[in-house]
Amino acid sequence: VQLQASGGGPVQAGDSLRLSCAASERTFNYHMGWFHQAPRKEREFVAFIRRGSGTTYYADSVKGRFTISRDNAKNSVYLQMNRLKPEDTAVYYCAVSTLASGSVSSSPLGWRSWGQGTQVTVSS
Repeated sequence: VQLQASGGGPVQAGDSLRLSCAASERTFNYHMGWFHQAPRKEREFVAFIRRGSGTTYYADSVKGRFTISRDNAKNSVYLQMNRLKPEDTAVYYCAVSTLASGSVSSSPLGWRSWGQGTQVTVSS
């Protein structure tokens, strides 16, 4: 599967952005997630949403501010980002996982099809 993330850009602290990720094939059988990578840092988990149940998981740093959602009819996953902070500045990547539901986690190792990402820059 190929993924295309979009919706990033430069914003001010406190603003909102909605990232979108379009997949090249049907997504109903994938867990779908968002990760980000700041300069000189490792890629980090942001949020993921399970296939089937749609249960969501978030990094502590974004809980209460970000919301992940999916629309399998559109083969897409979204990340609504509110109350953005300068420390949210990073390239944001979407990814899929085909691991069993009991095995999928926030580790990037279980995810694939990263695509080129979309840059989010939050200034203070």
